[in-house]
Amino acid sequence: MPRIVFDPAEAESLRKSARGQFPENPALAYVLLQLADEGIDLDKCRTWDDIRAERGLPPLDDEAHDVA
Repeated sequence: MPRIVFDPAEAESLRKSARGQFPENPALAYVLLQLADEGIDLDKCRTWDDIRAERGLPPLDDEAHDVA
């Protein structure tokens, strides 16, 4: 399983950011800690097109530039 992991300095920076977000934004703090500890599992990543399709949005084309 391919995974992006952060070097120790990057991971510590993510943890510091997480501490700065808690308690005002606990969800973001949790995500930052998870990234620092576990990295990113590339097998679970989705593209914007996948997310748009899941939400029933049409695919982006040249005429729909910058439309969310």
